[in-house]
Amino acid sequence: MTTTIFIHHGERGNLSEGALPASPTGIDLERLLRSLNIDLDDTCRVLLDEEDEPLDLTSKAPLKGLKSGCRIHVTRCLRVRVTVNYLERTAHETFAGGARVRRVKAWAVRAFKLKEQDAIEHLLQLCNSEDRPTTDTPLHDLTKRGDCAICFDLVPEKRVEG
Repeated sequence: MTTTIFIHHGERGNLSEGALPASPTGIDLERLLRSLNIDLDDTCRVLLDEEDEPLDLTSKAPLKGLKSGCRIHVTRCLRVRVTVNYLERTAHETFAGGARVRRVKAWAVRAFKLKEQDAIEHLLQLCNSEDRPTTDTPLHDLTKRGDCAICFDLVPEKRVEG
C-alpha cells in the first residue's frame, strides 16, 4: 500500500504527484523529492499542508499527519508576511508558506470585522494588479524569489445588476 501526495514547488509553479510507502519517514520523502529533481538546498523548507513547522527530512520515524492526498510544499518561505488593504485600513499578519489564500481571507474578514454578507461579496486581489488568485493557492506560489511578503487588496467581486 502506498501514500499518494501532491507536491507544490514554489519556484517551478507546478504540482507533482508522488507515491510514498504506507508509513513514510522524512528520509522516504527526501528520496522522493530528489527523484522528482527537486533541489533541496539549505534554503529550502518542506511543509505539510498548512503546518507552521517544516518537516524533518532526516527523520527515520514515520511523519505525523502525512496521509494520502495531502500536499507537500517545497519553498524558501517558511513564513510569509501578508498585508491586506480594505478601504482606508491596512492589516498585517504572518502565515506559513503553505497556507492558502482562503485562510488569509478568513483572517482578513475577522481583522476588518466584515459582516457575513460583505465577506461573501469580497475577495483578495494582489496589490497593483488585476490578479485574483484562487482560494486554494498556497501563499508561497505567490511570492517572488527572495521576498517572503505578499500584499492583497480586499475588493468587491464584480456584480452584474440589471
